[in-house]
Amino acid sequence: MAVGNILGYATGSFSGWYKIFTFTLTPACSISCANLKSAFFLDVAFIVVTTYLSIVSAHEVPLSSSGAGESGSAEEAFMWELFGTFKYFSMPIWIVLSVTALTWIGWFPFNLFDTDWMGREIYGGDPNGGLIYDTGVRMGALGLLLNSVVLGVTSLLMERLCRKRGAGFVWGISNIFMAICFIAMLVLTYAANSIGYVSKGQPPPTGIVIAAVAIFTILGFPMAVSFS
Repeated sequence: MAVGNILGYATGSFSGWYKIFTFTLTPACSISCANLKSAFFLDVAFIVVTTYLSIVSAHEVPLSSSGAGESGSAEEAFMWELFGTFKYFSMPIWIVLSVTALTWIGWFPFNLFDTDWMGREIYGGDPNGGLIYDTGVRMGALGLLLNSVVLGVTSLLMERLCRKRGAGFVWGISNIFMAICFIAMLVLTYAANSIGYVSKGQPPPTGIVIAAVAIFTILGFPMAVSFS
């Protein structure tokens, strides 16, 4: 997954796709639109190839009618058993489930709006026009690329970390890192607004950009722990 993310975000951070796929640039589709359209074409091509490889590589055995019925019964029983176990959960288990739920509530807005935050708040761009926002989004994609690199490395070291420090310690530290990074995003937004370079039409200071990319990169560690 990390390797796929790295390749995908590398595609999003590259600004010259419209030069390679020249047919995507039209009067109704600007450079930013053409780059996005090209990325979608590449995405479709990779999906077709990987789906074909999966189909020809996996030889499935059809289920009989009796087997399908047994599968359905087992699935129904499993669901009842799953909900029935709730009454046996101890307080520590409920705490773990609650923290996990809160963690994912935090991850979903980040995953949805991370590049938009970079384009709007850090670069001060307008999503409806201009290359400033597009530059911010591509810089956000670069940050997510580095995020995926850290995610992949952390995943490789996860078992060793848990054996050395304990799974609970690694999980707790990852949530603390996540909270600190999200707070840092708020602080960085306030700092960017306080400097006032957006109103002057100036590009963001190098320090602001580096800090934003660093936050994206560090978040790869807690994200890997959440996925695991």
